[in-house]
Amino acid sequence: MTRVFLVWMFSATAVVAQEVPVPPRVELSDSARVYLLTMLPGDQVYSKFGHSAIRILDDSTGLDKTYNYGTFEFNQPHFVLRFLRGNLNYILDTAPYDHELEKYHFLRRPMIAQRLNLPTETIRVLYANLEINAHPENRAYRYDFLFDNCSTRILDQLNRALSESELDSLEYSQSTATATFREHLQPYISDTPWLRLGVNLGLGLPADEVATTEQESFLPILLMRILDSASTASGPLVARKDTVVVIPEYEQPSNAFDLPQILLWLVLIVGCVITVVSFRTGTPGTSTRVLDTLLFAVVGFVGLVLTLLWFATQHEVTGPNLNVLWAWPTHLFVAWWLRAKKAPRWLILYLSATAATCGLVLIGWLFWPQPLPTPLLPLVILLVIRATARLK
Repeated sequence: MTRVFLVWMFSATAVVAQEVPVPPRVELSDSARVYLLTMLPGDQVYSKFGHSAIRILDDSTGLDKTYNYGTFEFNQPHFVLRFLRGNLNYILDTAPYDHELEKYHFLRRPMIAQRLNLPTETIRVLYANLEINAHPENRAYRYDFLFDNCSTRILDQLNRALSESELDSLEYSQSTATATFREHLQPYISDTPWLRLGVNLGLGLPADEVATTEQESFLPILLMRILDSASTASGPLVARKDTVVVIPEYEQPSNAFDLPQILLWLVLIVGCVITVVSFRTGTPGTSTRVLDTLLFAVVGFVGLVLTLLWFATQHEVTGPNLNVLWAWPTHLFVAWWLRAKKAPRWLILYLSATAATCGLVLIGWLFWPQPLPTPLLPLVILLVIRATARLK
């Protein structure tokens, strides 16, 4: 589950940077246009949340270029370590528009283009800023899935261009934002239960804050909707909206069978059966010790990963994480002692604390400020049962 979460965190909108020939910078004519390109979600983990890019088109000069903030390079120094610690650099990549069309036709993902109603001077400023940002010494930035990614950067650039061309920033329709970051994510992972479980397990309390209208731009489709309702001093921002890559067979994600939840309820049933049998025999047998060892080892490993994500990385959304209330990293150490026929006396206090704490977690399951993953409910129940049983 946590491995799935790690893969998602770093590849949600990532495309490996490629060397694609692009035209040199030119002086834009008065006929220059700018578009927001929104690529709908794909089937792979890295494409689940869609993608955004900017297109600058100028028929008079032959310029037709896209700017994409969602790429990274594998040849970065200490790539794996940076990947794990959350300070992996993403870059602004550029490519001819035709290249983007071909890519998303090949990937079978629809692309929607919104022509933005911006003054020529604002388009020139936007183009100049993007070109400067695309220089090798400027193109890298530290990616953050919720607060600094391929679509939030586009909204920032649009507002910056308006400001530098002495116009007011974008105005949005009256905000009705009530959903949290976590809630915004759910529709995109409804068809992948393991990914959904990993995401909801790994995200901490920061993901449960209500996202403002501008913060909602962390998801490309939401950015598209925000711009649909945005306006400038000269009127609505979006002048035209077209689907430029049409995939007739494309389907949006739909709810899938929740396999993790079914499996964990089966684990709880098996654990209860083993517990009843051990009570009847009056002594913990081999099956009981194996169950306890595996249960505490798995939960301890999950707790260790969550703790490292919270304290040992630069991720802003993985801590505080209330799942560590029941997933203690120390369970990994205790699992070793639970395999033995005779346990040390200090284990009585430890198991008492485990049962009491997990019991409190269960009592407040629906009321914690951070929603705890429903599929893991049977695992916490089993922790209470087994900790209590070993005490007896």
